[in-house]
Amino acid sequence: MGRILSIFVFAIMVAGCSSNASTEKQHAGGEKTVKAEPQSTSSQKDSTDDYQPNSQVTDDRSLLKVGQTFSDDKGKAVLKDIKQVNKTYKIGDVELTVKEMKLIHLRPDYSMIDYFHELTHDEEFDFVKVFVDIKNTSTKKVNVAPIALMKTNTGETFDWNKDIYLEELNGELEGGAEKFGNLGFILNASSGHAHDKAADAEKKTKEIKWIEITTSDVFDHKHKKISDAQKIKIKF
Repeated sequence: MGRILSIFVFAIMVAGCSSNASTEKQHAGGEKTVKAEPQSTSSQKDSTDDYQPNSQVTDDRSLLKVGQTFSDDKGKAVLKDIKQVNKTYKIGDVELTVKEMKLIHLRPDYSMIDYFHELTHDEEFDFVKVFVDIKNTSTKKVNVAPIALMKTNTGETFDWNKDIYLEELNGELEGGAEKFGNLGFILNASSGHAHDKAADAEKKTKEIKWIEITTSDVFDHKHKKISDAQKIKIKF
């Protein structure tokens, strides 16, 4: 699978990527993976203060204690679990800081149902999200994805194309540049097919205790791999 994802990364890099004011959208995959060692707590500015609410997902910044709720025009969110991580991991010249991880129950507003419909047929659902800050410490442009794959202790596995935030954290990162935001994945997503209901019910009885993030490899501006992907395990 790692080889396939790396080939896919190269193809997307050749095709180019779109960009906005703060990020540039590009999906990437990892190849060889090794365990990442956390560095000291990040000294970077508190990027959560500068975060602009997502246009599709309910803003969860005020949810800091289990059981708290928040509603806006995108839906109602309930915090089920939280972990303040604040650890920085080195991926070659890239520093990936995982700020926090949350488990949230979301009931989207009716106007947002179509947005989530491709990922789940449930009218409300749990999702796990991480807030990350990614920085290129070199002077040269690199390509990287903070989360190419994610898996949980319940056996679910997600790749980058199931991210619900779409905040364009993957792709080109200029020398010295930094970007931040959320990535989130719907848990126990129902396909709507009758034969899947038993499996869905069984999965929903399992508690999320940890997630494992696999970053992409890091590529230079010529699409040559310069650093291997990393695996990061985070416990609630």
